[in-house]
Amino acid sequence: MSSFILKRLGFAVVTLFSVLTIVFFIVRILPGDPALVILGDQASMEAIEALRARLGLDRPLIVQYFGFLSGVVFGDWGVSMVSGRPVIEEILKVLPATVELTVVSLILGAALGIPLGIWSAIRRNSLPDYVTRLASLLGLSFPAFVSAILLLLVFAIQLRWFPVISSSQGETFGDRLRDLALPAINLGIIMAAYITRVARSAMLEVLNQDYVRTAHAKGIDFASVILRHCLRNTMIPVVTVVGLYLGILIGNSVLTEIVFNRPGLGKLIVGALNQRDYTMLQGMMVIYTLIVVAVNLITDLTYGFIDPRIKYR
Repeated sequence: MSSFILKRLGFAVVTLFSVLTIVFFIVRILPGDPALVILGDQASMEAIEALRARLGLDRPLIVQYFGFLSGVVFGDWGVSMVSGRPVIEEILKVLPATVELTVVSLILGAALGIPLGIWSAIRRNSLPDYVTRLASLLGLSFPAFVSAILLLLVFAIQLRWFPVISSSQGETFGDRLRDLALPAINLGIIMAAYITRVARSAMLEVLNQDYVRTAHAKGIDFASVILRHCLRNTMIPVVTVVGLYLGILIGNSVLTEIVFNRPGLGKLIVGALNQRDYTMLQGMMVIYTLIVVAVNLITDLTYGFIDPRIKYR
């Protein structure tokens, strides 16, 4: 098991280094001069050159690159070109709101998608199966920002069950849950649609295996066959899609936070793009990269616990 974990950690480190390198050079090739954006078109060349020197943009690219990598390792992600505050502080201020939204959406999607997918597979080609497949198809058809606007119009504006502006600063747990409900439902429904289809396909494949037919032939009751023999093997594709979709879920949270005017990484990254804040963009991409790599590592390790045979591959 230790060699399996070390191997996955090695892959994670290589992936993280590669993505950070790509992030650095992508940010640098974006058109526009950050110093000119900050000071404005009326600024003198002397002021622009002085600001470029203060921000380190006049140094050779390779020097900036190694400075960027060392800063990531030691937690020094630079200072925002706009606010003048440390990037890591700006990110950590809003990160809990995005993590809260993502985790609740993930739990909601898994809680709905796994039972629905298994139930649909068990009732294959019946009315419940058709209804579940149609519902999952509808969930996949709506972009995150479209479904967010529809939920906002119906439940916040028309019915007034939830607030129009989703704040993460509610005074009580009930207030925070009410603020979180619509954004989490929006992302959770999309995730549930993915998980439902994957869980249904995986369960159908498992139900056709010889060991399942043998269990039925031995007289084991149906519920025990599903829970003891089928469910565990069904979970590997489900864990895969959850791990892969979590990165997409974080990306969709950007649009959702903007629609619901919810504080989080989404509003921060949009502001950094509009203001050409290089250091903030780098920090945002770094945090997204760290999250995705960590999720993929956890997914790989989860495989080993679900199916012990994977540890020896």
